[in-house]
Amino acid sequence: MTPLTLARADALADGVLRHARSIDAAPLAVVVLDAGGHPVVVKREDGAGILRFEIARAKAYGALGMGLSSREIGERADSYPAFFTSLAAVADGRLAPAAGGILLRDDDGVVVGAVGVSGDTSDVDEDCILAALS
Repeated sequence: MTPLTLARADALADGVLRHARSIDAAPLAVVVLDAGGHPVVVKREDGAGILRFEIARAKAYGALGMGLSSREIGERADSYPAFFTSLAAVADGRLAPAAGGILLRDDDGVVVGAVGVSGDTSDVDEDCILAALS
């Protein structure tokens, strides 16, 4: 992973949406955050639901906050629901414990941001990110 620049974040978001169209996914929202949780790129396809941006951001933000993919957060939430309910409250609701939020790392493994996607099933959301990263 190269450092997170506007150009890299934009290319990543475009790659997510390109893959989504190639598999006929539902309309998506993509959010790329920097390491501080600030939006770098936000894209919402025509027809994506009005909450999709917030969900995509919560997947990415939660991944940054916990240092885990949102899929792994969801798996852990199943085992510790009270903790994750508290965590969601502490994060002002910016935590979505479902697949579709992936950490972005530089070549040295340092977290430089995260990407979140929402609009289809969580598995499809995550698959679109992984396809764009490969």
